[in-house]
Amino acid sequence: MQTLTDWLNHLEAIHPSEIDMGLERIRVVAERLGVEQPALKVITVAGTNGKGSTVTTCASILNQAGLKVGSYMSPHIHHYGERVRINGQPASDGDLCNSFAAVEAARGEITLTYFEFGTLAGLWLFKEAAVDVVVLEVGLGGRLDAVNIVEPDVAVITSIGLDHQDWLGDDIASIAREKAGIFRMGKPAVCGERNPPSSLFEVVDQLGIDVLVKQKDYAFEVDASGEFWQWQGLDVKGQAIAYRQLPVPSLPLENAATALQALILAFPELAEEAIRLGLARAQLDGRLQRITEPFNGLLDVGHNPQAAELLASHLNKNPIEGKRVALLAMLADKDAAGVVQALNAEVDEWWVAGLDLPRGQSADQLKAKVTNALEGAHVKTFASVASALSDTRLLDKQDEVVILGSFYTVGEALAWLKE
Repeated sequence: MQTLTDWLNHLEAIHPSEIDMGLERIRVVAERLGVEQPALKVITVAGTNGKGSTVTTCASILNQAGLKVGSYMSPHIHHYGERVRINGQPASDGDLCNSFAAVEAARGEITLTYFEFGTLAGLWLFKEAAVDVVVLEVGLGGRLDAVNIVEPDVAVITSIGLDHQDWLGDDIASIAREKAGIFRMGKPAVCGERNPPSSLFEVVDQLGIDVLVKQKDYAFEVDASGEFWQWQGLDVKGQAIAYRQLPVPSLPLENAATALQALILAFPELAEEAIRLGLARAQLDGRLQRITEPFNGLLDVGHNPQAAELLASHLNKNPIEGKRVALLAMLADKDAAGVVQALNAEVDEWWVAGLDLPRGQSADQLKAKVTNALEGAHVKTFASVASALSDTRLLDKQDEVVILGSFYTVGEALAWLKE
């Protein structure tokens, strides 16, 4: 293989299915590569929503503390290198090709899925770069996800919702149990879900550990001015700790609060100045991403009802003078009805667009789901995200367009904006 495109095509072809749950195959290859422990410190982040924001916030703060930080997330929006970052910088094509070649040589006759291959490549790059700490996003579930071959010093679950039921179970209890599979005996655990199901605590009890839960063990609140926020939680000894007048980050505060609790446990001596600078500088495309040209807009990759509820809360707290248009494009296997119902109170008009992808759906198919879920809703259809964005020229300056529904939706929107 000569180029990154060649390698990515190869990754898609070497395994017959996109998902193949289990750690036996990837663990063998990881041992051959020597990447089971890619850094001295590891933080693992699972959850239905908020993983990317939590990973990014952790990495930003640790980088400001002077550490060399590797972070791993998926999927990407623009370029595959966004999945593997060192000190915030995406991996280059050359580095990725080298890492893929190393994995290919080590795997022999063992088949790996696209995600498994990419995870090993990321771990190899982190070890080669001799990073001090890695922050790893779990791709799907937890217990049987490829990332779970690495032993974390702190394990985080950001949220628990219904998603990927075909693989994780069709109820919250089953999904929580799968996500709690990243917890380890003798290691701290954090949960950003305010009321976790009892099945999560069953896993915690079996391991003989404690889990710090949002609103019970750590919490946050925004100042009346909206410019600062306060955080209070527990240190590694179980003692109360608090930070006042922290800068409000561009990423969701819910996830920043969870990230901060995880970091306090992993790095007890973390300087407050690093926390402040890291929060202020943490950025990630497609997470409550504000744009002002050529129209007022907000981009969010949220694609399930739980993410839509968080987005609706953000919109409610940030009213506008004009009308709010939601530009929605979603994969066919996602809960479109749940998403639009969660957002409808904050939306004046719905624009739905098609996604021309193997798992995508046409605008007409999505419109049918929206109109069935929202009686009397005003819905316009567009063949693509780009064609919908062309119509934003008809909006007034005080109007706002909220673009959501998928990583693909946000990716197409950002490509259109760049052009």
